[in-house]
Amino acid sequence: MIEQIFEFIINHPFLVGTFVFLVIAFVINEGKQGGAAITTGNLVNLVNREHATIVDIRDKKEYGGGHIVAAINIPLSSIDQRASELAAKKDKPLVIVCKMGQHSGAAGKKFKALGFENVRRLSGGMAEWSASNLPIVKG
Repeated sequence: MIEQIFEFIINHPFLVGTFVFLVIAFVINEGKQGGAAITTGNLVNLVNREHATIVDIRDKKEYGGGHIVAAINIPLSSIDQRASELAAKKDKPLVIVCKMGQHSGAAGKKFKALGFENVRRLSGGMAEWSASNLPIVKG
């Protein structure tokens, strides 16, 4: 089976190259649609310099276990119903935080569809924030 795969790759380099290119383009495009990924350092700078709003999309239990100071908890499933709570902050950067950075892209797409233009995602989510030994508020 594996021998056949290698034979196919060798016999069809253009087709395989096109497939790889399309997969990479798809991944890049999906990432950009949910907002640019930023590091923990960038997030600190955005909050301090541009008064960015942090939206934690984890469920209430995870949020209560520890979250970034001043983060607003709006679970992913509640974004459509609760986005109006952030209407006054549409002109400021909006940073989406999830557990590990996997769901923030979907939330970013939702916020963009609701009219938020300056949407970003914390790369690595709360796992990265905690690993960087940055402050966490419990409760």
